[in-house]
Amino acid sequence: MTLVWEARTKTDSGWIGLIVNPESYQPGTKRPADLESFWNKQKAALRALPVKVSAVAEPNSDPAFQCWNMEINCISAKPVRGYFAKPTKAAAKSLPIVINFHAAGVNGDWCKSKPAIALRYAQMGKGALVFDLNAHGMLNAQPQSYYDSLDKGELFRYAQIGITNKDESYFLGMYQRLLRTIDYLTSLPEWDGKRILVIGESQGGGQSLVAAGLDKRVTAAVVTVPAMCDWGGTLVGRKGSWPYLFEAKQDRSLLEANLPYFDAAHLLKDSKATIVAEIGLIDQTCPSTALYAALNQTKGKNIIVTAPYRAHHFTQSAYKSIWETQVNKVKQDFVADYLK
Repeated sequence: MTLVWEARTKTDSGWIGLIVNPESYQPGTKRPADLESFWNKQKAALRALPVKVSAVAEPNSDPAFQCWNMEINCISAKPVRGYFAKPTKAAAKSLPIVINFHAAGVNGDWCKSKPAIALRYAQMGKGALVFDLNAHGMLNAQPQSYYDSLDKGELFRYAQIGITNKDESYFLGMYQRLLRTIDYLTSLPEWDGKRILVIGESQGGGQSLVAAGLDKRVTAAVVTVPAMCDWGGTLVGRKGSWPYLFEAKQDRSLLEANLPYFDAAHLLKDSKATIVAEIGLIDQTCPSTALYAALNQTKGKNIIVTAPYRAHHFTQSAYKSIWETQVNKVKQDFVADYLK
């Protein structure tokens, strides 16, 4: 059970939430018996495809680090695209991997990969192999009109594409690209063979959890109000997480037969990654019940920091300083310690 209270004055209002018995939540749909074999086939197909990389060096004022606008071929309709950064001089088997994922959307600034993000993580600790991954395989650094055109055309309501057929689901390509990225980064001689950290917020948090579930080499995830968890909550009297696919006007039996293959609540089963998760207790986009239904499937360590005053977007500025010291600091300290 979750509860949200609202308090009002003549000039202001505020909200606060709670969740009862969070460890009891389970996915609202059944885990497909062939889920692992389905994804093992995807991994085999990815690894059977010879790797082709296109990389264009980015200008960088710090000669100790390098960054590239990178494209990697993939079995999905679109290739892997994003920015890759690393220290210029790094010994073999010396660096962790960091993959940063982006929130939902197509044409917003937050959706786009950036050299600055890749370089920021590459410069942490003793350095890292960092990929700032574009969720959609879009070209990087294009005019705004390019992204606006995709948003109105090819990627319009992309999350709804193929929801009644797992072989046509938009999320299939999205997840294939993240797996391809991991395979590429782990092939580099500088990887220490141990640490893979995935980071993201909302849709990016969902992709991070998917990565931690689908690839057991992922050792840690830091996620903020993650999406794509327990879509089936809708079927059992709870609100499912973004993008609310069981609310679509489609054949319910087809949805139940196909959507669970892409639900982080099922993909996370038995993951041993350490997961640091921020959960907003008044978040109605990615509700706390959905996130617990997913996190309760793992076998690794879960470090959960709840923000009773947080909606999906941070709307209550009065709590920002508390959030910085009690919630955000936990996430940032974990990342810094993990990469030191």
